[in-house]
Amino acid sequence: MKPQAVVFDIGNVLIHWDPIPVYDRLIGAERRQALFEAVDLFEMNRRVDLGEPFAALVRDTAQTHPDWQDEIMLWQKHWMDMATPAIDHSVRLMKALQARGVPVFSLTNFGIETYDLAATHYPFFRAFDRDFISGHLKMMKPDPAIYSHVEDTSGIAPEALIFTDDSPANISSAAERGWQTHLFQGARGWADRLVAAGLLTAEEAI
Repeated sequence: MKPQAVVFDIGNVLIHWDPIPVYDRLIGAERRQALFEAVDLFEMNRRVDLGEPFAALVRDTAQTHPDWQDEIMLWQKHWMDMATPAIDHSVRLMKALQARGVPVFSLTNFGIETYDLAATHYPFFRAFDRDFISGHLKMMKPDPAIYSHVEDTSGIAPEALIFTDDSPANISSAAERGWQTHLFQGARGWADRLVAAGLLTAEEAI
């Protein structure tokens, strides 16, 4: 079936996101490793993605770990440094699809405040035909409920949705519902998949 809508993950599909090199630059790899072993910053980030207030949660986490307080606060101060740069080819694909009249949705694990912050740097965040943002929905991939919500809200059958994400778990959960899927490992492969699906020509997918 030719897809009726294209669903994009954002982190590491449309923009790069990785806190490790930022912390390595700011405090050194050895101290960063010790910090990440002492404080589960990725769990903190997961809670943000489920809708908890970003600034308040970072501050509370820092106060709970006084030995690492300054380092934890860097997560807020340098968050945009972790969310850069844009993956330009992926952004071009999004725009090419919309130019063809193909609806493009976001389906992303992203906090409320952090999404708004990123949108000030990346205008395409405001260009999706529909947004499915975990922080607002209070559920996140790979929970089947978030995929069901996309189906119910859009009114599009699972088999008519094509979805790309860099997480195998997220892809697997969508595939189990009958979605067409593509594990993102680079924009070129995603471009080829969109051409194969009949959504773009090879020239449009460059």
